[in-house]
Amino acid sequence: MSEIEKPAAAADAQVPNPDAPVPAYSWYALGVLVLVYVLNFVDRQILSILANDIKADLGVDDAFLGFLYGTAFAIFYSLFGIPLGKLADSWHRVRLMTIGLGLWSIMTALSGFAKNAAMLSGARVGVGIGEATASPSAYSLISDWFPARLRATALAIYSSGLYVGGGISLVIGGLIVENWNAAYPDGGPLGLAGWQAAFIAVGLPGILLAIWVLTLKEPVRGLIDGMPSKPVERPFRGFFEELLQIIPPFTFVGAARRSAAALAFNVLGFVGFFVAAWLITTLVQSGQGFIMGAIAARVPILDVAISDQWFLLAIGYYSIFSWASALRSRDAETFALTWGSPAFLCTILGYGTVAFLSYATSYWGAPYGERVFEISKSELGLLLGAPAAVTGFLGVVLGGRVADWLFTKMPAGRLYVVLFGLLAPVPVIWVMFTTEDRTVFLIMAAIAQLFASSALGGAAATSQSLVLPRMRGVATATFFLATTLVGLALGPYLAGLVSAKAGEDLGLGMLSLLWIAPIGVVLLFFAFKLVPEAQERVLAMGQGGEVRA
Repeated sequence: MSEIEKPAAAADAQVPNPDAPVPAYSWYALGVLVLVYVLNFVDRQILSILANDIKADLGVDDAFLGFLYGTAFAIFYSLFGIPLGKLADSWHRVRLMTIGLGLWSIMTALSGFAKNAAMLSGARVGVGIGEATASPSAYSLISDWFPARLRATALAIYSSGLYVGGGISLVIGGLIVENWNAAYPDGGPLGLAGWQAAFIAVGLPGILLAIWVLTLKEPVRGLIDGMPSKPVERPFRGFFEELLQIIPPFTFVGAARRSAAALAFNVLGFVGFFVAAWLITTLVQSGQGFIMGAIAARVPILDVAISDQWFLLAIGYYSIFSWASALRSRDAETFALTWGSPAFLCTILGYGTVAFLSYATSYWGAPYGERVFEISKSELGLLLGAPAAVTGFLGVVLGGRVADWLFTKMPAGRLYVVLFGLLAPVPVIWVMFTTEDRTVFLIMAAIAQLFASSALGGAAATSQSLVLPRMRGVATATFFLATTLVGLALGPYLAGLVSAKAGEDLGLGMLSLLWIAPIGVVLLFFAFKLVPEAQERVLAMGQGGEVRA
């Protein structure tokens, strides 16, 4: 019987002792979710080891590769994450994750049949939509399987799938491409190249994993925190309402339904974002600042990538603006604890700056090693991917444990680990992309992964502690807006853009990103000051207090 089908009396079930041992089933279910997240990042990160082959076969440049990995995926991942996060707060989370896993696995396999940049971009959009189901569902489930004292640890273990999957993707992708190309130098069955075969090979197993995920039991929402939530009678109503509030041009209809003033404000936001995109595109293409117009003239595809990048970002940022405006009038309580909470915003944006550097480093590491040090794909898998999987796993788990320990000492203690994850990788990245020694490059890549990964568990747990149980899916989706629209959509693309403009200099492209660190420090400083009071406010609400938007 699903949570939706359970009688309301389930909400009155006996509240578990928060200090009691965690049931074995919770650890088993967490293990299954880790496998899902591993596959999630295998399917996402495999673009890194395939980047140089895609570049050669499809005739694109580094700016487009950054756009493909970052923005094309991130915008749809983040936009659909909002309504899917709402659905995770009201419907059967296990079923939602199962559907999403099946979708992104199929779209990953279809990426292998792409014959041009547009087809590959379209497939990656589908991957982004499917993967948007995973973390809102998983974060919410984990928060109902594990008590607060172990939540950062559990979320960190789940998040380790990010680093394990990213590392394994280099191993798998490198082996498949090299062996396929050796066996079929002129193209294999259906004329597929090695990079296309790799997409198909990693996409298909997800369908089998989806069947396994479907067998997991759905926990009672909020019971473990003593705040059980009653089942939502019409769970899909909220999903479709969110969809209408965030997908243009339906956003205008949603705003008009609220009031004429809301419609005017919405239209003003739409115009503002697109004027900003036009100005940025014009500035970049006209050769202002470090941008050299002559290089853009020699690389026509770059002009397309620049235009797509900023106008697609304008769609994303406008859509989020529209959704947040609607949320304020439709669910003032949730708005107050997310968009209306400086503590929440500083926390997620502070972590977004960590993601900005981390995504760019992990994506461009393999292409850089292949170009500069002439390391083969199979060697990259073993020497770059495998160590990164290990250090990423260790970093995120140890970081989660330290974050939980610090949380017992001070309310904002977890944020110290986030600050470490931002600052510690900076000198490592500098050495990694300036050294002339191959061994030093590989060692620095592993250390950068170790340090950056430590921040995720603490940041995720802090954001979850700032909202009520019924809001966790939306809070998770909002958390990932920062990692995607700040980190994933900007970091890899800007590094690729600078590289393309500087004559394919990936080292310079990566070093150009280090300006983000001071911004992250400022955001986290304010989070340290604001989080303790915000957490007390949430506890008061859970015990019957009220909040004003």
